[in-house]
Amino acid sequence: MPTSMRTNATNFAKAGLLGLTALSFAMPTAAMAQRDPAYAAARANGAIGEKMDGYLGVVGNQDASIRKLVADLNIKRRANYTQRAQSQNATIEEYAFTQGCVLINRTQPGEKYQAPGGNWQTRGAGAPQRDPRCP
Repeated sequence: MPTSMRTNATNFAKAGLLGLTALSFAMPTAAMAQRDPAYAAARANGAIGEKMDGYLGVVGNQDASIRKLVADLNIKRRANYTQRAQSQNATIEEYAFTQGCVLINRTQPGEKYQAPGGNWQTRGAGAPQRDPRCP
């Protein structure tokens, strides 16, 4: 196996292990955001959704207040991911990807999430579509 493929396989395996650890951590920024009525409303009406990379995304053409809300929350997520990635000897990208898997899995029916193809989906009663590399 070429070195680059081994490196990618190792990174995704590490991301899988991070996923198990990530499940045991409560993400303070997510908990705080859920108390924000603007966040809850934007999530419920499909204006924002969980992305595969562990960050929130704006779905469609939303006003500036929604874009600002998402940007602010993503800054907080990145700070959280940076701290946790360092403590687990992982890259921010590896940790964020694993969190993306966890957060997409935690979406509720009716909420938006990014499917492996990159398109936005609305979660139904069943499990969401997740990247095959997810733990």
